[in-house]
Amino acid sequence: MLAALLLHASGAPVEDAPTDTPAGEPSGEEEVVWPSDLLSASPVWHALLGATKRHKKEFEDEFQNELKYHFLENYKVSSLPAGCPHSNFSKEACLHRLVQGLHIYTVLLKHVEKEYPSSSICSVAKYYSGLLINLCKEKMRDSEQVTALNSSQEAQLLRELDNPDTFQRKMTAHSILRQLHHFLVDSKRAITKREKTRGSVADRLLAPITFYHQKVNDEIVKERL
Repeated sequence: MLAALLLHASGAPVEDAPTDTPAGEPSGEEEVVWPSDLLSASPVWHALLGATKRHKKEFEDEFQNELKYHFLENYKVSSLPAGCPHSNFSKEACLHRLVQGLHIYTVLLKHVEKEYPSSSICSVAKYYSGLLINLCKEKMRDSEQVTALNSSQEAQLLRELDNPDTFQRKMTAHSILRQLHHFLVDSKRAITKREKTRGSVADRLLAPITFYHQKVNDEIVKERL
């Protein structure tokens, strides 16, 4: 680790060191993440959350305040994916949860598209979800372990959402968009928390190196004077 930090301080490239820690288990030595490499700082989050945040207003506009937004709490979709726990979960495991969840929501959004074909939220959410999945996989050690749903799984998931009642189908569609927003907010918070932890570790490890370089520079300046 120290050698890698010295290489970084000197400007030399640092290769990622693979670990054998299974997903879901925190490792003893976490990788150092530099600020420019933070997943939580990606503009993809802003675009994606900006789209899903608009859903509340669109819902209220559609129903002209006859239904309040919290009414959607009455509609539970059993197939919604689990998010990342607040503790006892590594960054790798959180990324697995996030990618798997986005794969599921990508399928669920097909139900939303069916009920609201002109929904801009839906199209934007699908597009940026795909980008976020790719970004997450770049950060994962075992990205091949998380795959998209196959055709039979998709069909089964969508069958579970079907309902002969038009109103019920629309409420399910709105519930999916509402829960997607919450899923994204919670996921970003979880990733940010874990990246901050790694950032603080990097600061502590770099402190003596930075101090050493500063002393060397000071000595050089004194000799020139």
